[in-house]
Amino acid sequence: MTDNSSATVPTRSPLPWHGLAWGLVGVVAFSFTVPFTRFAVDGLSPLFIGSGRAVVAALVAGAALALTRQRLPRGRQWLRLAVVAGGVVIGFPLLTSYALASASAGHGAMVIGLLPAATAVMAVVRGHERPPRAFWVASALGAVAAVGFASVQGGGFGRLGPADLMLFGAVVAAAVGYAEGGLLSRELGAWQTASWALLLCAPVMLVLATASALQQPPDGTPLQWAAFAYLALVSMFLGFVAWYRGLAIGPMTRVSQVQLVQPVLSIGWAALLLGEQVTWATLVGGLVVVAFAGLAVRARLRAARQAPVAEEPELVGRPT
Repeated sequence: MTDNSSATVPTRSPLPWHGLAWGLVGVVAFSFTVPFTRFAVDGLSPLFIGSGRAVVAALVAGAALALTRQRLPRGRQWLRLAVVAGGVVIGFPLLTSYALASASAGHGAMVIGLLPAATAVMAVVRGHERPPRAFWVASALGAVAAVGFASVQGGGFGRLGPADLMLFGAVVAAAVGYAEGGLLSRELGAWQTASWALLLCAPVMLVLATASALQQPPDGTPLQWAAFAYLALVSMFLGFVAWYRGLAIGPMTRVSQVQLVQPVLSIGWAALLLGEQVTWATLVGGLVVVAFAGLAVRARLRAARQAPVAEEPELVGRPT
């Protein structure tokens, strides 16, 4: 039977809720990243976790690219992939791993809750958009809320510890990587962009992982190694498949907002799995940051729908 045969069964279009379902699967997968990182650093060094998980994910990504025979990026696409890799493959995993060696998972999830708004800001700058004043007000208030709650928990207003600075650095790194990756995925494909970024920095991450293992031999428990495996296979790769599948089905303006629940889920997992005490400051801080992030994302999406130009990818950030 040929492809042109009238007897061929037509493919069915995805239902409207399929995009939300795939997006929610991705968000739930990513919500375990912070708690599992916090658990793994008790037995494995932060450098090994941050670099080793990227090496394992690169092996899986390379196999997927080879099996599907994806074309190689060309010209300036490699430079743009370097920006993506620097943010989401190197910057975010390493900074969060070091930060969570001393900060609690709930505290880390609260600060990282700023990521959706930060990514929206980077997308606005990169895409030369002119969002309404409400976007900038919500983004600024979200940043102030995150810094305020982090400093209060750090021992007093204005006192940000090294872990807080690393977490905010991770947010900036991921936001830059996601904004550029959102634009580049139009040309290479969504999961393909993440896969090429993993492969691009695999040699560097392999050197770092090897050096870390030689300096401090990994001595984790079976459960800590299981957490590391999750970070490598799910947080760095398989979560991408579900998340970008949801965005591809769309509508992006609806699916992208699902990620705003991720910090709340992470705080909940930290309490259930790690036994962390969820203080009112952490809970309120996380909800306030998520609320302002949601207002910023909604303001940008509303402006994008009203603009006459082509719609930008409504990717909001997510911990890798």
